[in-house]
Amino acid sequence: MTGASWQLDPAEIAALVAGSHDDPFARLGIHEIRGSYVARVVIPGAERVSAFNLQGESLGELDPKGGQGFFEGRVALKTRVPLRYEARNASGQWSLVDPYSFGPVLGPMDDYYAAQGTHLRLYDKLGAHAISHEGIAGVAFAVWAPSAKRVSVVGDFNHWDGRRHVMRHRLGAGLWEIFVPELLPGTVYKFEIIGAQGKLLPLKADPFAFQSELRPKTASVVANPEPFAWSDADYLKRRSENDQHRSPISIYEVHLGSWKRHADGSFLSYRELAAELLPYVADMGFTHIELLPISEYPYDPSWGYQPTGLYAPTARFGAPQDFAYFIDRAHALGLGVILDWVPAHFPTDEHGLSHFDGTSLYEHDDPRRGFHPDWNTAIYNFGRTEVQAFLVNNALYWMERFHADGLRVDAVASMLYLDYSRKAGEWIPNEEGGRENKEAIAFLRRMNATAYGTHKGIATIAEESTAWPGVSRPVHEGGLGFGFKWNMGFMHDTLSYLAREPIHRKHHHNELTFGLLYAFSENFVLPLSHDEVVHGKGSLLTKMAGDDWQKFANLRAYYAFMWAYPGKKLLFMGQEFAQRDEWSEARGLDWELLQHASHGGVKTLLRDLNTLYRALPQLHARDCEAEGFEWLIADDRDNSVFAWMRRSGGNHRPVVVVVNLTPVPRQGYLLPLPFAGRWHERINTDATHYGGSGQGNFGAIMAENRSSHGRPASALLTLPPLATLILENEG
Repeated sequence: MTGASWQLDPAEIAALVAGSHDDPFARLGIHEIRGSYVARVVIPGAERVSAFNLQGESLGELDPKGGQGFFEGRVALKTRVPLRYEARNASGQWSLVDPYSFGPVLGPMDDYYAAQGTHLRLYDKLGAHAISHEGIAGVAFAVWAPSAKRVSVVGDFNHWDGRRHVMRHRLGAGLWEIFVPELLPGTVYKFEIIGAQGKLLPLKADPFAFQSELRPKTASVVANPEPFAWSDADYLKRRSENDQHRSPISIYEVHLGSWKRHADGSFLSYRELAAELLPYVADMGFTHIELLPISEYPYDPSWGYQPTGLYAPTARFGAPQDFAYFIDRAHALGLGVILDWVPAHFPTDEHGLSHFDGTSLYEHDDPRRGFHPDWNTAIYNFGRTEVQAFLVNNALYWMERFHADGLRVDAVASMLYLDYSRKAGEWIPNEEGGRENKEAIAFLRRMNATAYGTHKGIATIAEESTAWPGVSRPVHEGGLGFGFKWNMGFMHDTLSYLAREPIHRKHHHNELTFGLLYAFSENFVLPLSHDEVVHGKGSLLTKMAGDDWQKFANLRAYYAFMWAYPGKKLLFMGQEFAQRDEWSEARGLDWELLQHASHGGVKTLLRDLNTLYRALPQLHARDCEAEGFEWLIADDRDNSVFAWMRRSGGNHRPVVVVVNLTPVPRQGYLLPLPFAGRWHERINTDATHYGGSGQGNFGAIMAENRSSHGRPASALLTLPPLATLILENEG
């Protein structure tokens, strides 16, 4: 200011007009100076400006200074209130409410908990929120950018001019905020940031944006604040009382953009998918649907694994409220919804998190820690409290705001090891000289402990391909705290075995028996996921050995083998009807194949397997416990036959599974059994209505009290070619 005057000096005026003032809230807006109130505003293009309160009462005229749209003057106020200005020039007049006349929305406790990294509702504070503040509706913006010299919110509402809405810097936590009155939901915006070195950065999307523009556009969108009217209270109550480990879990993995498309190739919306996809999945008997990442992402062929908007359901299929509707309808059908979640890395698109405030804010500065060679992406700095809080809050956000039933966490192995996909000299050991990423371990434990502690009945599932111990053990027992872990060994060994010609399988018998040595070391999900049917790998059908008939028979036998094997189940879309071509995100599935009996038969089998798996506790209640499994025949390598029992405990008698993985039918095969009596053939994958040859035991076998293989009873039965039988005792 000039001397004792309340008027600003030309240098400060020039800085405010240029948007380079280091604290515009200290000068613009309303300020009490020596017992009277002074108002200052920058309105480019205005020639005259009059001040009013929100009730329309005139408070006086402001004087132009410097000829660049800056006005100041005394106003007839007795206390600070928000101001509305009437601006005029030769072309006309317009009205605006001054954002600098409002107090802050955030409080000191937000600063404190945000800086500590312990704020568990950051998504209620950061981002863009359509609210009413000090008597008027508008949008509160807040963002974390501690090293920025200036942060502005820009959009059509201010002609993308970063000088117009420079934000208030909350120094303690590195947060910036501003309330912009009269903005509405649907407003498109980004942040304009001048970095620590004074360099203007590319415009940044909001890390906490709840909605984004449809690609190829990349701006954030102010979301509709109206709470969704959920109808799933009963479902959530049942979920909270459920023991996931002892319940049936059969997951249908889906890429929403390619399950089915309109005739013109366009996507189905969330609501259309709710009407078509969800009833289909429920009718097929699956318990859960798992969605490939739906957080906003710019590049379709990344399938969502390169997210730039972790808090925004992708706009490809509709608005956030539409996605909430999708989950609500899933719950109405009894389906759980698991979201594929990607905290392991993020893309370096210039509008995203990369060097967000001109520094390595979300990532490490050293590329040996902060850059992923496999995917050419950045790696989160898991040791930074604010970054850890950003990710933990995101996990909670999907469960809180969208009632998600769980998260499948992508690429966990890449997080656990500092030398993952790196050669010597390309990574930095931890403080003990080891390869374990202790910061990532701490983050995963915190995420799991917090998620399970705040949302009963959810499940977190790790895609982790190494022998890291205790992935699915609780944090208080020294584990990572996941509920389940993908059993990649099962997938690899079984697919390797079934790709072999049957005549050679006896030499690789252990590929199907070895997995039982570790089957209960973790709580496993058996995954036949999207990763197995892309990039030249072919479909599951084409992986099977033999001619076309044998391929179908192998696949049917494999599915029943898997559904009767210890562990929860996951199958990628299209494989339930034996899709022939490998999957592509660019088109819908080949639904026309269902006109062929062989494909329809596989689909019928999958539905029956899901129905039986859910109905019989023997097949699911001890999926994660060694007591639930016992071999009957594990050493008949010459015939490639396997047999085992599944138990549930209690009053349920064991279910017996027999698998013949050669194309030779075996008459009079001696099967040891725990009980004499009639055993009902609940599943025979060679049945004609599944597309098989119809060989079997006419629906049942009779066991006698004749010991075999150390068992008190046995039966002679027919083993169909390339088939699995599931038998239930009727006693």
